[in-house]
Amino acid sequence: MSEQMYQEVEIPRQPELNIGSAGHVDHGKTTIIQALTGRWTATHSEELRRGITIKIGYADMPIYRFGLGGGEIYWSRPRYNGVDGELVRVVSFVDCPGHESLMANMLSGAAVMDGAMLVIAANESVPRPQTKEHAVALEMLGVKNVVVVQNKIDIVSKEEAYRNYEAIKEFLSTTSFADAPIIPVSAIHRVNLHYLVEALYRYIPPRERYPGKPLKMFVIRSFDINKPGTNYRDVVGGVLGGSILEGRVRVGDEIEILPGYLYKEGGRIRHKPLYATVESLSSGRLKLDVAYPGGLVGIQTDLDPSLTKSDGMVGNVAGAPDSLPEVRYELSLDIELFRYVVGTEESLEVRPISRGEPLRLNIGPATTLGVVTSISDGIYHLNLSRPVVAEEGWRAAVAARYDNKWRLVGVGTVL
Repeated sequence: MSEQMYQEVEIPRQPELNIGSAGHVDHGKTTIIQALTGRWTATHSEELRRGITIKIGYADMPIYRFGLGGGEIYWSRPRYNGVDGELVRVVSFVDCPGHESLMANMLSGAAVMDGAMLVIAANESVPRPQTKEHAVALEMLGVKNVVVVQNKIDIVSKEEAYRNYEAIKEFLSTTSFADAPIIPVSAIHRVNLHYLVEALYRYIPPRERYPGKPLKMFVIRSFDINKPGTNYRDVVGGVLGGSILEGRVRVGDEIEILPGYLYKEGGRIRHKPLYATVESLSSGRLKLDVAYPGGLVGIQTDLDPSLTKSDGMVGNVAGAPDSLPEVRYELSLDIELFRYVVGTEESLEVRPISRGEPLRLNIGPATTLGVVTSISDGIYHLNLSRPVVAEEGWRAAVAARYDNKWRLVGVGTVL
């Protein structure tokens, strides 16, 4: 295998769309992304120790088109079999945790996805609980374009791979992804990956963006990039990572961040908007003067890095001052409950939600808890434990407690 296959790819321009990786833990999502990009997205120390994705990871990938033998090949490197390719797209991967206890992190990542790569292992039964849970989450949050990856075909026989393929088709028929392509691959041995790149190109197109509107960006990561022991004179401001939904941002712009700084007053959590100046912009290793919608970007600000360290600003929305949706301490949701609880091995019917019941809500990039204060004609009114930015019409993933675990039970629309 060429050494080039293991090197991190060079990114020639800012990505124009986000592709999520979803699926059950240990089915190989992160390994596939590494095979395509050369980048291992699980870099947090606890992730390396446990061998699973905990925080949302990211990696960028160019897509090149090659004319070979009267046909076309798509690949993530600029040369294929000695032939130079044409750059046709650049994408960002949003690598989401597969473990059930990290579902809230996955839902935050889904908020910025234009499409998804649903990974299912060829050597396990279909569907596993988190496979089903992630598929439902993608549906409820409006992710329509999905490519299914049947990974680990190298460790099963041809007959087992066919049976697993049929089980995947049967499972997909119960979702809105019945017509999604299924690409059999071996990420470890780099088998069929060029077919996967082609499917990602053909089946997950960029969605319409509105760069002329005021800036609106979901924050799904945040960092303090100062090394321990940095002299105070050399300290740089905190970094916000996420995806621009609308508008554009330039170095030197002022941005507003909501809900912003949270504090307690009178036993309740309150918020204070934060304002920051954009010091620099980056997309992967690219330095930008201006960033547009699509793909993942990092905004280095003049914020105190203590605010942004360890994902401290995740769940915020950044944008042009005085243009963002309102911060809400209470929500009214039109909730559609599922028939069965999502994510359990056995089939559990969803019980009615009762007054006074706590619910976990994922709205945009934010996760919060809400207590139901009243219910009327399918409309649920909730007091939130921490405020969130929410706009009328936004979708919310709704989870309730079953056997002491949060389980998806429905989808709500913000009123």
